[in-house]
Amino acid sequence: MSGTELKSGLLAALLADDGFRPEEPKTLEDTQLSPTLVESIILKLYLNIGSLSGRKTAEQICLPFGVVEGLLTSLRTRQLITHCGSAPLNDYTYTLTDQGRSRAQTYMNSCSYFGAAPVSLEDYITSVEAQSVRNETPKEEDLRRAFEGLSVEPGMFDRLGPAVNSGAGLFLYGAPGNGKTTLAKRITACYGQEIWIPRTVVEDGQFIKLFDAAFHETVDQVENSIIKNDNYDHRWVKIQRPTVVVGGELTMDSLEIRFDPINNICEAPLQMKSNCGSLLIDDFGRQRMQPQELLNRWIVPLENRVDYLALPNGKKIQVPFEQLIIFSTNLEPSDLTDDAFLRRIPYKIEVEDASHEEFHKLFQIFTKQFGCRYDEDSVTHLIDKHYTPTKRPLRRCQPRDLLTQIRNYCVYKGFPMEMRPEYFDLVVGSYFTVVAGND
Repeated sequence: MSGTELKSGLLAALLADDGFRPEEPKTLEDTQLSPTLVESIILKLYLNIGSLSGRKTAEQICLPFGVVEGLLTSLRTRQLITHCGSAPLNDYTYTLTDQGRSRAQTYMNSCSYFGAAPVSLEDYITSVEAQSVRNETPKEEDLRRAFEGLSVEPGMFDRLGPAVNSGAGLFLYGAPGNGKTTLAKRITACYGQEIWIPRTVVEDGQFIKLFDAAFHETVDQVENSIIKNDNYDHRWVKIQRPTVVVGGELTMDSLEIRFDPINNICEAPLQMKSNCGSLLIDDFGRQRMQPQELLNRWIVPLENRVDYLALPNGKKIQVPFEQLIIFSTNLEPSDLTDDAFLRRIPYKIEVEDASHEEFHKLFQIFTKQFGCRYDEDSVTHLIDKHYTPTKRPLRRCQPRDLLTQIRNYCVYKGFPMEMRPEYFDLVVGSYFTVVAGND
């Protein structure tokens, strides 16, 4: 089968509910994996588990039984595995022979990865191209749906909308405590649909683990189907479009393929894990590296939408750089970098302090969460006494934080949770003495 035919097969099933769906492979050739690679995974699986039926083996390595059955026959013919019992549905239970155990140990010493069979880098690239955020065109109603439950001024939708549609990247900047991080985390939802990602990618014999439960939220395959349809490639996982958030802990190593020299397994960098979603660099400018060092690393990927990564064997590979990059910072973007980089991040959006009207609205939102009645006079008292005389800015985090302190006070005293002027007078002293506001 030609490479063009393989790519066509992978891009099959442009279904009504899925823009991309990995088609179940019918033959080993459809997977673009060599028999030796899949056999090595099977032998390492048996070395670690002991014995499995043929169908359980196929389930463990996420390939159809029809594809795995021929490999099991070949391994048994070469006396690397043997039957050790019968299994339902005309199946057998297999285990390693002494020769097979020796071969499996050799494979394990070379690379300890076993489990789901990997997906070729070529197929992964095809999937990212098909599911890129740049293929989506969110409208204002999509933004309003994504930001439901948040207080967002109408003008902010007009500033955010074009940036989200571009998929190119943006700076969210402004004083701390105004919800930049919260906005950034909601932006991915504007793109709507779920995506498919491989559990693991392989290139030049190197296994690169891509699926990460810390960033990728799986989607139930049956939830949108009247009839259960299990006919997809189980080496792939359906997830919500990812939002990868990193802050001051970000290092340059996080942007490169990380290699475990003990197990000889690689882990994908953050920008790969965020492909087809959003990558939020929170509190930009506070990392242990210089901002310019990070920005220089990404100038070429931002321009060309591809990144170049080094495998442990020294080979350079080209991978897609297809996510919305969001820099959230309390600093002016022009103070952090030069014009050459700012040109590649075309949207710079300031998140300003709340107005009096919005401050009241935020209290209305949060009193529902705290289970108490909203009292307009108490908020007016708070502003007139504790904000206006000192020209203290109205930050969007403060209604939530002040209500939290009132709740804690009421719990301590055994009082019902209420908004009262004297409660605000009590808590603002400790709150504003310590903190001016955080995102």
